[in-house]
Amino acid sequence: MKKRGRIVAFFLIVLLFALTIGTTITGVTKDINLGLDLQGGFEILYEVEPVDESQEVTRSLMEGTVETLNDRVNRLGISEAVINIEGDDRIRVQLAGVGDQSEARELIGTSAQLSFRDVNDNVLLSGTDIVEGSASQDFDPTTNAPIVSLQLKDASKFGEVTSQIKNMNDPQTPYPDNLLVIWMDYREGDSFAEEFGKADPKYISAPSVNETLNTTNVMISGNFTVDSAKQLADIINSGSLPVHMTEIYSNSVGAQFGDQALSETVFAGIIGVALIILFLLAVYRFAGIIASINLIIYTYIVLLVFELMNGVLTLSGIAALILGIGMAVDANVITFERIKEELRVGKSVKAAFKAGTKNSFTTILDANLTTLIAAAVLFVFGTSSVKGFATMLIISILVSFLTAVFGTRLLLSFWVQSGSLNKRKGWLAVKETEIKDIADNSGEEPKLFNRDVNVVQHRTKLFVGTSLIFIIGVISFIVFQINPGIDFTAGSRIEVVSDNSLTTEEVEQGFEELGYEAKSIVLSGDNNEIAVSRFEDVLTEDNVAKVQDYFVDKYGQTPTVSVVSPIVGQELVKNAIYAVSIAAIFIIIYVTLRFEFFFALTALIALFHDVFIMLAVFSITQIEFDITIVSALLTIVGYSINNTIVIFDRIRENIRLEKRVKSFKHLATIVNRSFIQSFTRSMNTAITTLIAVFAFLILGASSITTFALALAVGLLAGTYSSLFLAAQIWLVWRGKSIKDKPLDFRKKKRVDGPQV
Repeated sequence: MKKRGRIVAFFLIVLLFALTIGTTITGVTKDINLGLDLQGGFEILYEVEPVDESQEVTRSLMEGTVETLNDRVNRLGISEAVINIEGDDRIRVQLAGVGDQSEARELIGTSAQLSFRDVNDNVLLSGTDIVEGSASQDFDPTTNAPIVSLQLKDASKFGEVTSQIKNMNDPQTPYPDNLLVIWMDYREGDSFAEEFGKADPKYISAPSVNETLNTTNVMISGNFTVDSAKQLADIINSGSLPVHMTEIYSNSVGAQFGDQALSETVFAGIIGVALIILFLLAVYRFAGIIASINLIIYTYIVLLVFELMNGVLTLSGIAALILGIGMAVDANVITFERIKEELRVGKSVKAAFKAGTKNSFTTILDANLTTLIAAAVLFVFGTSSVKGFATMLIISILVSFLTAVFGTRLLLSFWVQSGSLNKRKGWLAVKETEIKDIADNSGEEPKLFNRDVNVVQHRTKLFVGTSLIFIIGVISFIVFQINPGIDFTAGSRIEVVSDNSLTTEEVEQGFEELGYEAKSIVLSGDNNEIAVSRFEDVLTEDNVAKVQDYFVDKYGQTPTVSVVSPIVGQELVKNAIYAVSIAAIFIIIYVTLRFEFFFALTALIALFHDVFIMLAVFSITQIEFDITIVSALLTIVGYSINNTIVIFDRIRENIRLEKRVKSFKHLATIVNRSFIQSFTRSMNTAITTLIAVFAFLILGASSITTFALALAVGLLAGTYSSLFLAAQIWLVWRGKSIKDKPLDFRKKKRVDGPQV
């Protein structure tokens, strides 16, 4: 009866989750906010300076500015705007799903400091003289041209101003004196005399005044369209900002490009997850079914938590989610491999389950915590898009730990405790021929693929091979260096998108017509439908609008434009170095406390080996190195240490079993045994994670191709360094002092997992 009850409980829990996920997943995914790279829009980082030079940039001043910006955004009808204060004098604005980006940029970026001046630039009236909210789009009663009408507070004051203007007379000037010059955002150094006669002057209009006007009704005329007049009225009504805002970084993404990126990335993610599930079923059979169920639950919970946090999902966030799936598999793989080991030595299914889950807990805990350290550092030092990636990665790590440690074990325990698997050990991917008699204490060393393997004796060859790779990388750095993106060098990057194939000459000609000369143009996409162009100049807001309008007319799709000022590029480099350094310090501290300093130092060497390999590949291939690669680097920092910790944990466990190790030969045997015991787990974890990464690399959006490539290179390098390099270096270093300081980890405290 108990046996049947446990099986029924298993199916009821699975059915409950299936119904919950099936009935709510559409609502969860629908309510998740999509980033601008998935639905179009723009992101701008502004540097703020007060209008009044004697005023300081205070927190209250910044908060007031953000409040005004939010009011302006609401006039655009955008409800999901993200406007944040960064540091002491910066504001980041993110608007996803914006139809007219040029209009939005102008509405957001202008300080709206309206002023009425004479031709000598003396202030006569300011925005404080205007009735709040009185501006509106209207038509000139004489010419029927679009105008902006507004109402003044004091008619007599306007009468004094117009009297002063009409009586001005200076025959020396090349323009009439009786002009009331209307400015928006007049800056020190601006001059009517210099702007007069230009096709597109900085001032809005300069009507002539021939009589005294005692009225509160004022008309602003100019070369307006109905839309531009309405936009100016909206800007005036939204109120002026107490600051001037200068763009130091911007990223503008066309809506069509965002839609395509979303569909491609989601498709790649679905294919990646499906292939991972097939791999688990093929390798772990019934246990693979349990793991697959928990993977689906894991994915649902991550999306639900992200939606409840009101997070903004970006391309890199989706990548973090799928990468998290690969890492969630790792915890299951570690547990399953430990259970299989216990079964092979002749233990019963219940005993093997109990010992396997207990022994795997510490490894899973250490591996997840070290990866969490890297993700946390990434969140603290990353830019907004990188923070989104880090947020998703942190959620993924925490949820994967819960679902793997508690979810998988709970579901599997129903079958184990029911006794249904007692005579079905093959369901757990263990052959009867592999199972020894539990009374067999021969102490035979484990084999790899039924062969005696001694990787330790080949350590010199491994060191030589690694040194050659290192030398090749150094030569590449000296000769080719790294091809930095505009994120680090400053400048502009424009992705021109077409439904048909493009040619370099065609795109280059288009930029020449606009008056720009591209430093480089690289074609990408399956049919060369994307042209990535780089410019050393930082394009202004007007330049960006001009470029987008031109290519929309030519190809029907809005190009993606990124602009980075030199100061932002320098800070990104500094923050990237800080992030890697701080992550390394925290990892050293953690591994030293959990293991010993020699383990920590060796893990750090393996970590920098993986980072170096990634950088060397980008140097050799000259693929553009942008900010997303920093995300990949820090991800690999966590993933590499994850792999290395698994090997070290097995070495520590085997030393505990031996109680005390006094000779190098004895230690070498333990290291080799640990390598063989960890090999299958490490390879299966690497394969499942690489499946997800290669799905993105092959099927994902072009905007995350370099990100996926960096992850793939880092994963391969991390697997190699963890299996073949880290343990060998530790053996050589620690083995030299073993006679003077024998190894004994029995005094170390050990954290054991929950018993199910």
